[in-house]
Parts: sequence; C-alpha cells; structure tokens
Amino acid sequence: MSLEQLLASIPPGSHDETLARQVNFEQLPAHVAIIMDGNGRWAAQRHLPRVEGHRAGIDSVRDVVETSARLGIEVLTLYAFSVENWKRPRAEVNTLMMLLKRYIRLELSTLLKNNIQFRVIGRAEELSPDVQHELELGIRQTATNTGMQFNIALNYGGRAEIVDAARRAIAAGVAADDLDERRFSDFLYTAGQPDPDLLIRTSGEMRVSNFLLWQIAYAEIWVTETLWPDFRRRDLLEAVVAYQKRDRRYGGIKPSPVALGAK
Repeated sequence: MSLEQLLASIPPGSHDETLARQVNFEQLPAHVAIIMDGNGRWAAQRHLPRVEGHRAGIDSVRDVVETSARLGIEVLTLYAFSVENWKRPRAEVNTLMMLLKRYIRLELSTLLKNNIQFRVIGRAEELSPDVQHELELGIRQTATNTGMQFNIALNYGGRAEIVDAARRAIAAGVAADDLDERRFSDFLYTAGQPDPDLLIRTSGEMRVSNFLLWQIAYAEIWVTETLWPDFRRRDLLEAVVAYQKRDRRYGGIKPSPVALGAK
C-alpha cells in the first residue's frame, strides 16, 4: 500500500490525514492484534443494555479492518469471544453470536473487494452449527484472496491454544528432543503467520486477558482509554505512529553511540 491509497479514503484537512502523513510505510507492523474491550461500559454510559455496546462495536470492526487493509498490514487479529465469555448471560452470548453471523453476511462482499482473507482462530468446532456454517462460508469464499489476513479469535484462550498445540505435536509424533520454539509454533492456531508486532487494548485496561500468550512475547503494547465502539481509523493510526517511535530490542541491549563508533 501507499500513502496515496490511504489518503484516498480520508477527508482532506482532517486530523486523520495529519496522522496518515506521519506513518512510515517502510516500518509497518506486520501483525496487529487488538483486544476489543469496553462495549459494556460504552452502553452503560448511555443507559443502554450491554448488547447495544456490542452492536455499536460492529462499526469499529468495519473501520479497523478496512483501514488496516489500506495501510498494508499483513495480519490483523481481533479478540471477539474468549473461552471465558461463555460465563456471560445467555441472552448476551446469543446476541454476540447473532451479530457475528450478521457481520460475516454483510461484510463478505467488502472482504472480497479488498482482497482480504478471513480466518478463525480458537476452538470453533465447539460453536453452534449455524455459527460454524457462516464462518466456513466466509473462510471458503475468501480463501484465494492474497491481501491482508483477517483473524477473528472465537472461543479462544491463550492457554487453551498452547494445550491444543501440545496435543497436536504429540499426535504428530514429534519427539521431545525435536521440539523447539520454532517447531512448536507450527502447531499453534497462527502457524505460518508472523507474531504480533503491535498489541492494542481499548478501554484502558492493563492486562492481556489470555490473548495470544505465546505470540505476544515481544509485541509492543499500546493501551487507549477509548472504548471499543468509539475506536476508529484515527485511533489505529495513532497506535501505528506510536509503535514506529519505539525502540524494539527483543531482549537485547541497544549499542551506545560510542560502542558503534569504536574500532
């Protein structure tokens, strides 16, 4: 992607344009992962049922997916439903699943138009048959797309993923002596994908909530007070610009200017 392509969707003279011009397209995060939090608080602030926060959050999903694709992000992963979320009231869970199915139906044409490949990570086989049908439809129809990979984490848990990966490794007959970090990564839900460079959490909470525990080992974390239903292109661009200002060391020590010039 290029700045010109991104600006084509941004109103001239807006703050979004100012942010877009700050993005270094040579240093984009390959994988952006987002913990979408704050739907309930958004609804409570407006004296609305919690489910209305989930409905409003659909617009944020649409905006973030399209903006990420225009930016040139390789992989976008959104945390939509955790293994712990089954503890929520049944009516709320049912609404979440209904919204998920509606999103896939309504947005499939947009995903195809933007060359986005749709995937699901998590224990999708435990979801209801009607939800699985919609998911499989979206996966199948976008399978040949070559642009951004869009993962939705559903019935997902980071610890569950590691357990599932260990079971797959055992089932594949991998010997303990042959199992290193690279080999183990081949059994994760995200096998073949780059690990997240940038982890975004909305609503100001300072925790990772059992999300991509293996993969975010060296991710840069960016937290915003913005609640998910209010999160838009501007917020995503702010996160990317902030990410590009950080010094990523991967556990090492940055050489001092003196050391760099030493002979």
